[in-house]
Amino acid sequence: MPIPDYQSLMLPLLRLAGDGEEHRFRDAVEKLAVEANVTDDERNTMLPSGTAPLFDNRVGWARTYLKQAALLESRKRGVFKITPRGKDLLSQNLPRIDNSVLERFPEYLEFKNRRNEDKQSIQLPALVQPSYIAKINGGVSDSTPEEAFSQAYQRLRSNLEVELLEQIKSSSPAFFERLVIDLLVAMGYGGSRQDAGRAVGKSGDGGIDGIIKEDKLGLDVIYIQAKRWEGTVGRPEIQKFAGALQGQRANKGVFITTSGFSKDAEDYVSLISSKIILISGEQLTALMVDHNVGVSPVSIFALKRIDSDYFEGENV
Repeated sequence: MPIPDYQSLMLPLLRLAGDGEEHRFRDAVEKLAVEANVTDDERNTMLPSGTAPLFDNRVGWARTYLKQAALLESRKRGVFKITPRGKDLLSQNLPRIDNSVLERFPEYLEFKNRRNEDKQSIQLPALVQPSYIAKINGGVSDSTPEEAFSQAYQRLRSNLEVELLEQIKSSSPAFFERLVIDLLVAMGYGGSRQDAGRAVGKSGDGGIDGIIKEDKLGLDVIYIQAKRWEGTVGRPEIQKFAGALQGQRANKGVFITTSGFSKDAEDYVSLISSKIILISGEQLTALMVDHNVGVSPVSIFALKRIDSDYFEGENV
């Protein structure tokens, strides 16, 4: 059963508050999770950005919209209760409460219009616009603002990684080896770029393309194999690399390719004593984006939320 969207959680949340008592938000999340039969795995599902649990985020936005419609109120931090208007709406026994129902109330319409004006004033990119999010979700947008933003970001990032991999595949073998070294240095390996660069191609072993320090002090080294391949890399290639490591009395290696690895190859590295990390083309581009190798930031958006501790003294 899928995790309920934030609009589907509005009526259960209002019903929970229907007793007129104050409710802690954290308690409400737990009760609604049980009521909606949300599994432990689903509770652990995070937003695409990884900043918060998906279910908790949706309950939070259901509460926010109900508050904007003056159906709920909060007089203490992390606590809410139903309003007379909320009780009146509950008494109507509606089968569902969603944004269309909230539009009955002027406070919500004012909030909605204010949000629309804010969106127009900052000219959000097309991929972040609600109309686009609705389009990729089959014509319906039940995403919270954070979900919509995260979905747009992930789509932009996926497109970037595809373009980046195409660019890498069209580069020369020598450039690809330099790219791999640049990435490993950016990740904290190899000391300086100059030191790492001198290690490329110095081993003289056909199964090894380079050697790089594991740390800046050079307490251990990592052997590298970098292959621009179109087809899947199979077990024989990994066995050859593992044999080259043994010939160097080494036990750590990284095999990087622009394609992918067969299951036999992945199973093989889990059985041998040497530690070999396999990095596919998709993983390579993801790491490059993470560490700003071959890409540069265009825009930076900072998502912020209320600092509850700042206002704590006002809620006593």
